[in-house]
Amino acid sequence: MRGSIDKSMQVLTVAVLFFGLLGWTRLEAQSPVTGSVFPGLDPDHQALIYARLGASRPYSWQELAQIALWASGDGTGTQSMNRIRAAAEELKAAPSLPADPRARGEFILSYIHHKLLKRYSDRQTRLDGIFVDGRYNCVSSAVLYVILAASQGLEGWGVMTRDHAFVTVRAGKETIDVETTNPYGFDPGSRREFHNEFGRLTGFAYVPARNYRDRADLSPLELISLIFTNRIFDLETRGNYGGSVSLALNRTALLSQRPHPVSSPFFADPEQDLLDRLLNFGVSLVKAGKEDEALQWAALAGKRYPHARWEEFTYGALNNFLVKLIRSQQFTEAKRVLAVHASTLSQRNMDRLSALITDAELVHQSSRVRTVSEAEASLRAINDTQNVLSPVRVEELRTFVLLKEGELLAAEQGWRPALNFLETAVKHYGRNSRLDNALQVFRSNRVAEIHNHFVDLFNGKKYHDALRVIMDGLAELPGNRQLQSDLARVEQALRS
Repeated sequence: MRGSIDKSMQVLTVAVLFFGLLGWTRLEAQSPVTGSVFPGLDPDHQALIYARLGASRPYSWQELAQIALWASGDGTGTQSMNRIRAAAEELKAAPSLPADPRARGEFILSYIHHKLLKRYSDRQTRLDGIFVDGRYNCVSSAVLYVILAASQGLEGWGVMTRDHAFVTVRAGKETIDVETTNPYGFDPGSRREFHNEFGRLTGFAYVPARNYRDRADLSPLELISLIFTNRIFDLETRGNYGGSVSLALNRTALLSQRPHPVSSPFFADPEQDLLDRLLNFGVSLVKAGKEDEALQWAALAGKRYPHARWEEFTYGALNNFLVKLIRSQQFTEAKRVLAVHASTLSQRNMDRLSALITDAELVHQSSRVRTVSEAEASLRAINDTQNVLSPVRVEELRTFVLLKEGELLAAEQGWRPALNFLETAVKHYGRNSRLDNALQVFRSNRVAEIHNHFVDLFNGKKYHDALRVIMDGLAELPGNRQLQSDLARVEQALRS
């Protein structure tokens, strides 16, 4: 079965800033907003008809054949159906068809390999494909066997393991496994002897039994549904997520009337599988950079097939869309988009996205500060968002602006007002490592400023003026070693 039974269940996820291009085809419905093409959200009406047929009675072999051809995408299936009827009639008319049920089951396996199955092909899961060139895989061969066995009065059903499908057939009181991919696969583990026309043993064939410990029995309808499962896997492998939605809708509808649904980790739950396909199509839009269309899709599909996962998807798609708007500095538009989708979000996710816009807007404003007045305006905006951003983020943004304002003050008025400003800010907002480091730098720069003024006066032999500068400096920065050293030098000069 090529491992596609469980692999087809893979689910794409929306990643923040996850860009890339994926294509898809066979799309049907149309978005009323942008004119973008979306898959339809209704199953084929034929799926519901087929589902109801088996709700109260077993399917006939002809009905199973029609359903399998429909699931294979064979349209009317007339030509293929004629081939199946011809095979059933040929089997029934065969002079050597055994009356014993066990021997008959083995005869049917030998017949389909001699007449119909020519070459194993990992991807050939469609029943109609067998009649094109004889290629088959475990699913298509198992479906064909169950149909033809039923046409000869034998009850058969599907069996699946983690990555394989085969058949069990009832022969009287005995149930026998059938590996339909092998012409000698009837009752695997038993030896087949071959004799010539004189009765002499000429050889034997042996098909080893697989590890069938982890297995699940499937009704014939559930076995046929694996055709959909494999086709979905193939489409999504090629990036056709829209086409997979249509197949998942039909599979879900086909299995909707089962009296005894199989419960197995190997068998994709139809409704869960449909939700995965719906979400994967939405994610393909996000990855194609069409977040606005992805959000429209979530609104349409989420209303029709509600589930808590749509809120998670909407959050991821909105996040990507808002980041795109933020990068182009469209903050007002980002707020508008978020407001439109607010009702689809939990309060927690709404707060997270609101904080995303607010944070980006504040960063943009802060990075463009060029004057003291602009810095003060930015600082007020940051202080006004303390209920939106986390305390840590508020402190980080505020510190950035405080340092920028301090540098602007230093450039315009000198280091003394800059230092006073920063010391006042620390008293008001509290300390942190960046502000502490900045204070050390500002003080060093203020000391250098006083010292340089002192040096100019001292070298000009204006010792009294130099003394006054140093005394004022020590009053401002008591205990500073550089200023104390300058004081000693000027005092010595005055005594000389």
